[in-house]
Amino acid sequence: MLDPHAPSFPPGHTRRPPRDRIPPSVRTSSARRTTTQRAAAYYRARGVAVLRISVGVIYCWFGVLKLFPAASPAEEIAAAATTKLTGGLLSSHVSLPLLGTAETLIGLALVTGLLLRPALALFFAHMAGVFTSLALLPGQMWHHGVPTLEGQYVLKNLVLVAACLAATADELTR
Repeated sequence: MLDPHAPSFPPGHTRRPPRDRIPPSVRTSSARRTTTQRAAAYYRARGVAVLRISVGVIYCWFGVLKLFPAASPAEEIAAAATTKLTGGLLSSHVSLPLLGTAETLIGLALVTGLLLRPALALFFAHMAGVFTSLALLPGQMWHHGVPTLEGQYVLKNLVLVAACLAATADELTR
């Protein structure tokens, strides 16, 4: 005997759950879903390397600019911060080429993956100096508690730090 309360469907029809209960990944066509999932898996396996190489390219670019006088927009602030950090022991004529060389070497190591652990250690030491400039040069970094353009230039490095934290975690788990 048939249940009088059961919903009736035409013969050969299978009951499907309401559309709003089906996860979006299942609602898409199987070919598109497969391509999307493959692309996600491909990037997931290489995402940290992409971050590492991207930061390396940026570091190479900023480092090379510091090797040429008046080429870097950060030259003045980098010189002032380095002079303060070293207590005036290094002039900007010495500190900027050293800083540019260090940044370029860090960048090359991040891009190639060679000597990665020492480069990451040097990266974090460099970032400590960069962020220290926020306190050492308050007149140049802040205006009424709001970061100046120079301060924003320093604060954007939080993204580079996050990327290198991911690269460090990846390297240490190998």
